[in-house]
Amino acid sequence: MTESTTVGAVDRLIDFVRNTRFEDLSPAALTALKTFTLDSLGVGISGSRVGFAASLINLAQHQWGAGAQARVLGTGERLPALSAALVNGWQIHNQEFDCVHEPAVVHPLATILSTLLAFAERQGGVAGRDFLVALSVAVDVATVLGMACGGGLRFFRPAICGALGASLALARLAGFDRRKMLDAFGLAYSQAGGTMQAHVEGSPALAMQIGFNARNVIAAIDLAAAGFSAPHDVLEGPFGFFQLFETGTRLSEALAQLGRIEQITRVSHKPFPTGRAAHGGLDGLRQLRARHGFEAADIERITLRAPPLILRLVARQPYAGMAPNYARLCLGYVAASLLLDGEIDVACYGEAQLNDPKRIELAQRVRLEAQGIDPNAMTPQALSVALRDGRVFDIEMPAVLGSPERPLSLEQHLEKFRRCCRSGRQPLPESQIEALIRAVDELPGCRDVSTLVDLSIYPATQECAPQ
Repeated sequence: MTESTTVGAVDRLIDFVRNTRFEDLSPAALTALKTFTLDSLGVGISGSRVGFAASLINLAQHQWGAGAQARVLGTGERLPALSAALVNGWQIHNQEFDCVHEPAVVHPLATILSTLLAFAERQGGVAGRDFLVALSVAVDVATVLGMACGGGLRFFRPAICGALGASLALARLAGFDRRKMLDAFGLAYSQAGGTMQAHVEGSPALAMQIGFNARNVIAAIDLAAAGFSAPHDVLEGPFGFFQLFETGTRLSEALAQLGRIEQITRVSHKPFPTGRAAHGGLDGLRQLRARHGFEAADIERITLRAPPLILRLVARQPYAGMAPNYARLCLGYVAASLLLDGEIDVACYGEAQLNDPKRIELAQRVRLEAQGIDPNAMTPQALSVALRDGRVFDIEMPAVLGSPERPLSLEQHLEKFRRCCRSGRQPLPESQIEALIRAVDELPGCRDVSTLVDLSIYPATQECAPQ
C-alpha cells in the first residue's frame, strides 16, 4: 500500500506523534513521566536479581552477536542495542512489579522504556526533553490502542501495544519522515508476538515476551532507516491488529482521547510485586486488617468479588512447590503471604515460602467471585473476610491503591524505588540511589539520558549534566 492511500487510525497516530512538543506536556504529565521512569528503572534494577538473568546475559553476549552499544540495568553488561532492549524489558517485567495502564490493560513502560534507553545509548546525545516527549507519545499510542480493544486478552497486549507505541517514538527521535515512520510502525507490527498462554501456565516466558517486542522495535527502526518498506494499513487493514490480534474495537472512542488526555497521568503504580489483578485483594486485606486487627489464624475464608478479568488473571489454585511466576499471579498465595509476613516483597517467592504448608493452606481459603461483564475492567472490587468466631468484615473498592484515583504518596513511591535498588543482583549504594532520584527529577535539563543508565549501575560513572 502506498503512502497516499493510507488513511485512518495510523495517520492520526503519526500526526499526533510528529506534532507533539515538549511545551505541550502539562505539569501533571511531566510529574507522571518522571515518576514512572524512576519506578521502571527501579524495578528493572531489581529484576537483575531473578535467577535466569546471568544466563540470559551470557546468551546475549556470546551467542546473539557482539556489540557494546547499550547496557543492562543494575549490572552494566554491554550489549548490542537489540539485546540490551530485550534484557532490560525482561528485567522490568520479570517480577510483575512494573506499572500498568488499567483501562488499556497495557504495561506501557516495560517495552517502551527499555527500547528508548537502548536506542538513546546507541544514538548518544538524546536530551532529556526529547526523551520525555518520546516517552509521552509512546505511552499515548500504546494505551489508546489498548483502550480501543473491545474483547478480552488473547495475545499479549501489554507487549504488542507497547512495541507499536515505541516504534513511533523512536522514529520521531531518529528524525524519520512520514514515510519512514509508516514503515517503522509496519515493521514493528510485522514482528509483533506473544500470547496469554504464558500467563495461563505461569511461565517466565510472559516477561520475555516484553523483551522480544522491545528488541523487535530496534530492528524495525534499523530496517526502516535502511530503506526497507513495510505494510502501512496495519491497524484497520484486513489482516491488521484489530482483525487478527483483538476481537471487537472501540477505535473511534479511543482515538478521540489523543491530545486531549495525557495517558501517562492515568498509569497505575504497583505497590506489590504481583500482577495488578491481585492488588485489589491485597489492598482490601491491608485496610481491613488495619481496622480490625485480625491475624492469619483467625480467618475462615476470604472472598473477593471482582470483574471477570481479575478472575481470569489471578484466580488460580495454589499448590506446594508452584513456580514463582505462577505464584506472583495467584491471589491466594499473595494474600496468604501478606497475612503471614506482614508485607509483600520480592523475596516472598523463595523456595521455602512456596513450599510452606501453612501458607498454602491459608491460600486455599481465598475465593474469587465474578461481578460485571466488561472483559477489560479491573474495578470495582469488594472484599469480604470471614473470621472463625463468626464476624465478617467487608470493604468496597471503587479504586485500588496505586491507581490515579488512589495514588501512592511521593514517600511511598520513593520508598518502593529505594527498596528495588537495594534488591538488585548488585545493590546500589544509598548515595547513588539518591543521585538517580535527582537525575530523573532533573531530566528536562539533561543533555544525554544515557546518564540514567550510568546511575542505574554500580559503580556509577557520571551524573546527569544540566544544559
